[in-house]
Amino acid sequence: MDNDAKTKLAIYDMDRTVTFRGTYTPFLLHVASRMAPWRLLLAPLVLLAMLAYVLRLIPRARLKEVNQYLMIGGRVSVGRLAPHIESFADRMMATNMREGALEQIARDRADGCRVVLATASYRLYVGAMARRLGIDDVIATNHLGQDLDYVRAKIAGENCYDVAKLSMIRAWMATQGIARETAHIRAYSDHVSDAPLLEFADEAFAANPHEPLAKLAKVRGWARLDWN
Repeated sequence: MDNDAKTKLAIYDMDRTVTFRGTYTPFLLHVASRMAPWRLLLAPLVLLAMLAYVLRLIPRARLKEVNQYLMIGGRVSVGRLAPHIESFADRMMATNMREGALEQIARDRADGCRVVLATASYRLYVGAMARRLGIDDVIATNHLGQDLDYVRAKIAGENCYDVAKLSMIRAWMATQGIARETAHIRAYSDHVSDAPLLEFADEAFAANPHEPLAKLAKVRGWARLDWN
């Protein structure tokens, strides 16, 4: 099939690809400081959980659940969270966006691409950021109960990371009726954990890559972009 006849997808990682810094911990601290400031006293326990992850005592998904439980709570009303999600998204748009990434998103749109955010960050707040970016399609880590009245500190399904991210992208494409052979995919990421996605893409871009991805990109012949 001619490329012009294919569905064009531009799939972006978010943290440190579109943004300068990660968003997950800042989101937890933002909500805790506004909704229950006393939870900030539990920050040393967050550091212990991170150490447990570094030592491979707990997986990444469990680390996220523990940190959310400590900073936000195990079961929180969506109504209570909503204004803090919106204010956090406003803050990220004002202080944490790479202008080069926004320009590339605009170029991809102009080229007829359907722009997708695929991120390990939580859909809970990524959705609010995506709306501000004019992005309709989001593939992200889901909370148990996030579409109900209460959000639980528990991941529903998979943490959208590494091979799980590619699996979730494939599943999303199936729900959209997009077969791989009928799609032309551009993928952008800063992190080597997205190597499965970059291998899957027709055009792979190491965007603001950390050293392991920069090295892999040279071996694979992936283009490098620096949006600093």
